[in-house]
Amino acid sequence: MIKVLVVEDQRALADALELAIGSQPDLECVGAVGTVEAALPLAAAGADTVLMDVHLPGINGIEGTAALKAAHPEARVLILTADPDPAVLAAATAAGAAGFLSKDSRLPDILAALRAPAGGPLLVEGTALVALLGPAGGGRETRGPVPPVRLTARELQVLRLLGDGLGPQAIAERLVISRHTARGHVKKVLMKLGAHSQLEAVVAATRTGLLPADPENHPI
Repeated sequence: MIKVLVVEDQRALADALELAIGSQPDLECVGAVGTVEAALPLAAAGADTVLMDVHLPGINGIEGTAALKAAHPEARVLILTADPDPAVLAAATAAGAAGFLSKDSRLPDILAALRAPAGGPLLVEGTALVALLGPAGGGRETRGPVPPVRLTARELQVLRLLGDGLGPQAIAERLVISRHTARGHVKKVLMKLGAHSQLEAVVAATRTGLLPADPENHPI
């Protein structure tokens, strides 16, 4: 049984999620609250996965993710957002978020994300990914031409592994190189893509065509 805590201040949405989660035989909703302050004691009582809104009264969802992960590092936090933004999602990743779901997501996609194994790749649901990608992925934002990015064969290997959700240590093991060398390659890839995080790098690489855009749940 996967125990889920919903942190969402839109009462109608919170109630709908609570009802949907509670109707699943393998999921249990341990609470649906509108603030991080109310969520922390419920998380302490036992929550495997937390659905966390970004814009909350008081402590926001990014700060809330960091606080919750500091107190309960084993908990998995999925960010729920109405307007995916690369800067916000990058900050949430740094705070310890395990994935991102748009509030426009279909219920089956949300339930599938809740069932995804802990410790797996960073998950970006298709609607959120498309919003991040802009016109290259069918999103709404208007962008200018994307300048070409030239990567070495090794850097392209590293980029693809970043796209699979691997960090420097896992990349080092996969490519049989040192962690220091892997971190150097990652740093160069991010620099060439003008990215400051793994999430931004994958989004930028998808815009340039270096990585494929996947409309389904996308592990990065």
